[in-house]
Amino acid sequence: MMKVNTDKCVGCSQCIKDCPARDIELVEGKARVKNETCLKCGHCIAICPKNAVTTDEYNMEEVKAYNADEFEIDADRLMNFIKFRRSVRRFKNQNIEKEKLEKIIEAGRFTQTGSNSQSVAYTVVTEGIDKLRNMAFESLKKSAENILGNLTQENEKYKRYAQGWLNMYNAFKADAKNDGLFFNAPTVIVVTANSQVDGALASSNMELMADALGLGTFFSGFFVFATNGDKEIKDFLGIKDGKEIVTCMVLGYPDVKYFRTVPRKKAEVLWK
Repeated sequence: MMKVNTDKCVGCSQCIKDCPARDIELVEGKARVKNETCLKCGHCIAICPKNAVTTDEYNMEEVKAYNADEFEIDADRLMNFIKFRRSVRRFKNQNIEKEKLEKIIEAGRFTQTGSNSQSVAYTVVTEGIDKLRNMAFESLKKSAENILGNLTQENEKYKRYAQGWLNMYNAFKADAKNDGLFFNAPTVIVVTANSQVDGALASSNMELMADALGLGTFFSGFFVFATNGDKEIKDFLGIKDGKEIVTCMVLGYPDVKYFRTVPRKKAEVLWK
């Protein structure tokens, strides 16, 4: 429940103007949250100049007052940081500190979600990564055999992937170091959500945080495909009903160094 400390409130109405749910009213010169259509988004907490709004839904100790030195990022440096990002598939044999993994999840946790659902969840796999890798390879092998044995018009588009999955599987079985799925990374984070958009937005912020922490990552679409209809993998990951796997972040310390950004095709933009 959102609460307003009437001793602090000066009735400036900023919270009323900024509330997306129109759930705040002015009563005798003081703001009052009706808590009827409230989304628990926290706009009222953030905008109140007198710090008069609190909630018992979340931990108020996480709230930080704005100051430019800690919150502002130079736009050109941010753009360069984004441009320099690379998908990494060469990793050192080095585990990732738990503190860094927690900070990556924090970046996802504070990402916006539709209707403030905050439905994004995370499964961090470290100790069980070998088991997960084996299950995923078996699933991909099964899918590949089904696709190549039944080349319908729908399956035709997956043909080259299926052949690649079989090659990956055989190479891995010949030598476990030939890991074409996780590339011998020490950790994966599987991001699940009720909404693909919410999960993807969180994953993007998580990737930027991983880069800022000196880690390398890439998103394994092959793994996400491997989980389709595979109850064993989903049970192992503890996927709750109603949630779908959106991304699989493969994480590790990069064993590669890049010296420059790369070009991209021009953006397709319509100005109207």
